[in-house]
Amino acid sequence: MCVRRCLVGLTFCTCYLASYLTNKYVLSVLKFTYPTLFQGWQTLIGGLLLHVSWKLGWAEINSTSRSDVSMWLPASVLFVGIIYAGSRALSKLAIPVFLTLHNVAEVIICGHQKCFRKEKTSPEKICSTLFLLAAAGCLPFNDPQFDPNGYFWAVIHLFCVGAYKIVQKSRKPNALSDIEQQYLNYMFSVVLLAVASHPTGDLFSVLDFPFLYFYRFHGSCCASGLLGFFLMLSTVKLKNLVAPGQYAAWIFFAKRGKLKSREGNWPEAPSVSL
Repeated sequence: MCVRRCLVGLTFCTCYLASYLTNKYVLSVLKFTYPTLFQGWQTLIGGLLLHVSWKLGWAEINSTSRSDVSMWLPASVLFVGIIYAGSRALSKLAIPVFLTLHNVAEVIICGHQKCFRKEKTSPEKICSTLFLLAAAGCLPFNDPQFDPNGYFWAVIHLFCVGAYKIVQKSRKPNALSDIEQQYLNYMFSVVLLAVASHPTGDLFSVLDFPFLYFYRFHGSCCASGLLGFFLMLSTVKLKNLVAPGQYAAWIFFAKRGKLKSREGNWPEAPSVSL
């Protein structure tokens, strides 16, 4: 069992790091800044693979009632906000900066538990959330590549992450499994992002993207979709195998593995000249 947990944890860390690197390459190096299309593609691939896994018996998705689906709808809206705002922020911020701001969502969760649910919070957790808040507050003054637009979308992203986790924890036990929740998120995201691609201008602007027909762009997009799906599966598996404290430790380990990345390490974008 211990070996199995380690393998699942290492798979989670590998998918976590690889997905961020791949997404950052597409967003910042290739400059594919069409979030409705990029995130719509990722959720489409994830939804299709999860649906196939369900039909083959590899994933368990039970028929859910309309009330369960409607009750989960606000969380799916927040999920779209998470991936859309996260894509906009990651395209303009370095990965360590983005992850630091992403972690501030824990401050929102801790504050909600303390102020609204009146739950007891340990002094250690309060101190850790305050350190996260202080670290994020110092970032704009020490970021040599400061981009106000990137920080704006990062703030929206972290608020959506915090609100999503609050809604997720407030759900009735056994109402929807993690896989069922993600399946609904995928389906809702594909529809909403497809509809939003036209009013945002992404649908027609993408025709001017210089690397639209390059194999490196196609390969990176396929990799991002597959990695996102495997990251979701490994995350669910890890949460079911280990205690909450161990799960948090694996997340910390995965994030620490990327905090030393630098923008100068990225490969160059392909040339458009023939």
